[in-house]
Amino acid sequence: MVAASKIKKTQDLMFGGRPYSEKVKEVIEHIASSSSEYSHPFYEERKNKSTCYLVVGSDKGLCGGLNINLFKKIVSEAAENQKNGIETSFALIGIKAVTFFGNLGGKVLGQATKLGDKPNPEDLIGLTKIVLDEQKKGNIDRVVLCSNKFVNTMTQQPTLQQLIPLTHDDNKEPTISSQWDYIYEPEAKVLLDGLLTRYIESLIFQAVLENNACEQAAKMIAMKNATENAGDLIKELELLYNNVRQAAITQELSEIVGGAAAV
Repeated sequence: MVAASKIKKTQDLMFGGRPYSEKVKEVIEHIASSSSEYSHPFYEERKNKSTCYLVVGSDKGLCGGLNINLFKKIVSEAAENQKNGIETSFALIGIKAVTFFGNLGGKVLGQATKLGDKPNPEDLIGLTKIVLDEQKKGNIDRVVLCSNKFVNTMTQQPTLQQLIPLTHDDNKEPTISSQWDYIYEPEAKVLLDGLLTRYIESLIFQAVLENNACEQAAKMIAMKNATENAGDLIKELELLYNNVRQAAITQELSEIVGGAAAV
């Protein structure tokens, strides 16, 4: 009941954030696809020697397999990276993610917890800056955003999305305006650096909002299933109790009748 009362609010926040993320992406694609005199490092394709997984988990449990399904997918890919000699590190959001990967013994760059049902983007800036600074220094070649995507109330899909290097949308048909160059004020480096940083922050924040909606939906389903299972178990125990009680009464009657016949 608590999850059901919260799910509408978390969904409203999630759907409200999507248009902003999509519009920022459109602007970024438009500018980056133009013949700019500056190529940003976030678009730079490097030989992958180090991958950072930015994991979005929940702060609380009782949400079924929501967290563990995502974590298993990450661990599987990280194990494959280890076989290929790729160093793996983690940036963690949510107490469940911090606990799981802390116990796993992975290299943790930073963490953010207790964001609440209405997270503030400012609470994620520190963690985002740590990851982006490591990428700019060359310590990280690839950043993967790992979170649960909200499909509907019954379905939450664990998703691993490449965050850096940023990729262009090849399916989008180029327009005449997308071929224009721009006059930058301030210079392209300053403008694109700020714009791309804001874009990545918006993707991470949107992933947190989506994961919150997934958490409440998963809690509602998990508690509903638990209630139904408890009801079935109670029915089975009541039937067993009645059978045992009936058998005890029958045995007592048989003993009484047998004793009376003997007398």
